[in-house]
Amino acid sequence: MLRWSTWLHKWLALIVGLQVLGWVVGGLVMTAIPIERVRGEHRAAAFQSLPLPRDGVAELATVADGLGVQPIEATLKTTLRGTVWILKDTEGRTHVADAATGRHVAPLPRSEVRLLAGAQYEGEGRPVAVRYFAQAPQETGRQGPLWRVDFDDAEKTSFYVSPDTGEVVSRRSDLWRFYDFFWRIHILDFKTGENFNHPVIIAAAALTLPMVLAGFVLLWIRLARDLRALRRRKA
Repeated sequence: MLRWSTWLHKWLALIVGLQVLGWVVGGLVMTAIPIERVRGEHRAAAFQSLPLPRDGVAELATVADGLGVQPIEATLKTTLRGTVWILKDTEGRTHVADAATGRHVAPLPRSEVRLLAGAQYEGEGRPVAVRYFAQAPQETGRQGPLWRVDFDDAEKTSFYVSPDTGEVVSRRSDLWRFYDFFWRIHILDFKTGENFNHPVIIAAAALTLPMVLAGFVLLWIRLARDLRALRRRKA
């Protein structure tokens, strides 16, 4: 059993040892860094939601007809740009309309994006760069166009801003990207960082289990030998 356990433990450790190291280091990173800081919640300025207006709001049916949309979901909400209707159509597309006029809201200009992002930021940083993306970057986890505003704080915080509502829909930073790197190592999904049920990680876990069990066998054999040697010395 000793020879077989040694052989199994050695070769499995060579195969999955680096991944086990990645799991341990990644687990340390993910437990040592508060998830609230990773999400950038400390950079979000506190706002008290304004109540919805009682008057001057176009009816949902009127807005939908004007936009030529058959909504499967509709939300009336207040934003930094005023009160808007947010409609989602049968194809999953989102339409944002001014709640007073019922018309599509005009996309945010660059200068207004900087101001709105700064109003929603908490900290010592200043907005230093504004960039428009026709398609949201993968790290946002969203679809469609977005503005990105970069701040010069220590974490290099980035706010992704909706061009329709002016809301910050995603917060990212170098700290988030550092965390995300180890998360992808942890689940072995380097493409999207979302799939933790794929065959590679299942195989890695399956190979790690016999390696650990063989290690326990070797430990038990070694401890048994040491105990016998201790008894002989006492005798």
